[in-house]
Amino acid sequence: MQVRVSYFALFREAAGKNEELVDTSAAIAGELYRELAARYGFTLAEAQVKVAVNDVFAEHVTQLRQGDHVIFIPPIAGG
Repeated sequence: MQVRVSYFALFREAAGKNEELVDTSAAIAGELYRELAARYGFTLAEAQVKVAVNDVFAEHVTQLRQGDHVIFIPPIAGG
């Protein structure tokens, strides 16, 4: 299956891109995060990361479908 992944902040820096189409066998968002973390060296634990699927906040157990748009959101530091 292919999904579109957008990267922000430290994820964009690690992946070296803003967005990409990803061929994946991940059935749920959490599996996709673990796959991308292994590929790009993301250091945040899955529990620290928020996820949105098709522009709606979702859980890491959210089922993925062909063509979904997935965004993993790192914690935001403020000051």
